[in-house]
Amino acid sequence: MLIPRKLSEKLSNSLKPKKVLMLVGPRQVGKTSLIKQCLEGTQGEKRMDLNGDFLADREILLKKSKIEFENLIGDSSLLFIDEAQKFENINLTLKILVDNFPSLKIIVSGSAAFELMSKVRESLAGRLIKLNLFPIAQLELSEIESRRETQENLFRRMIYGSYPEVITLKTDKEREEYLYNFVEAFLFKDIFEYEGIKNSIKIKRLLQLLALQLGQEVSLSEIGSELSMDKETVARYLDLLEKTFVIYERVGFSSGNLRKEISKTKRYYFYDNGVRNVLINNLNSLEIRSGKEIGQLWESYIITERLKYLNYNEDIPRQNSYFWRTYNQSEIDLVEQGGVCEQSHNLNAYEIKWTGKPSLEPPSEWRKLYPQASFLQINRDNYLEFIGADF
Repeated sequence: MLIPRKLSEKLSNSLKPKKVLMLVGPRQVGKTSLIKQCLEGTQGEKRMDLNGDFLADREILLKKSKIEFENLIGDSSLLFIDEAQKFENINLTLKILVDNFPSLKIIVSGSAAFELMSKVRESLAGRLIKLNLFPIAQLELSEIESRRETQENLFRRMIYGSYPEVITLKTDKEREEYLYNFVEAFLFKDIFEYEGIKNSIKIKRLLQLLALQLGQEVSLSEIGSELSMDKETVARYLDLLEKTFVIYERVGFSSGNLRKEISKTKRYYFYDNGVRNVLINNLNSLEIRSGKEIGQLWESYIITERLKYLNYNEDIPRQNSYFWRTYNQSEIDLVEQGGVCEQSHNLNAYEIKWTGKPSLEPPSEWRKLYPQASFLQINRDNYLEFIGADF
């Protein structure tokens, strides 16, 4: 398993008493491996490991009193709970442990965010440190490959994505087999297990429609009509797919110019291009794809790698990310707004281009509305710096 070194260091630095360190992310991205590598640096501490995949482990934490927890914890100074969302009432269990064992270090991991995130946040307000783990980021790969190797691997990563196994496999045939098996065995597992949804065909069809509209505004009514379901059900399924780290959304940016700017629609992206391409059964090379398809994959790759970079880099202020479009069809692929201030000088606009003449100016409507916002075109010459791949 390829382990991101920077993330291991960040994980180790976040492990503290009186806090619960939570690592969440898609299945098969290496959460357990990363945590175990982090825990190698805690030798000398007595540790207890529990795994939600095992019934016996789940029963260990079920309905325990304070005294029973004292007997269970004993002299352990570190508790690791893997697949924590599978433990019943995990939020209450973690609160009891934090309240009554102030010297105990606790780390939990989970693939699904249904119960784990919302209730745990409420129970442990101010005492929860959450870290996200995504498929391998290019900024991590830059530690083990040269700039030339990265550029040579770009086409492959746009097609097959960046799951750890995909990165380490030797042939495209092996990557293809892995991705198809992953989608069938793991992609929907959390939804089926925790939400009791049995109609896998409609979930898969919904994702296929999103994959075909990659980087475009999505109409819930149109999708609902295509799938014979109401808008509310479509919205619920989309929410579940976001919480299981399959897709993420971007909303339209507007500062109040509602007559011109589109702000109520959403665009959806996949956390991994490989998953997206398998869902529509298209792992064709870039050489035989249309310019529109390549542009979609490139935009998705850049926006997702940028998301990883911003999540992993503590030196960059929190950014809110959007797209921008007007009813006159002027648009910008990515808009970032830093901090909580809403003034235009905190805005950064990025146009993502695979081919074409480099542009130094944004659309004229954007410039009129936000004259102090910065603008940069992201292309194959400068994308590595934009996604944090520092060579």
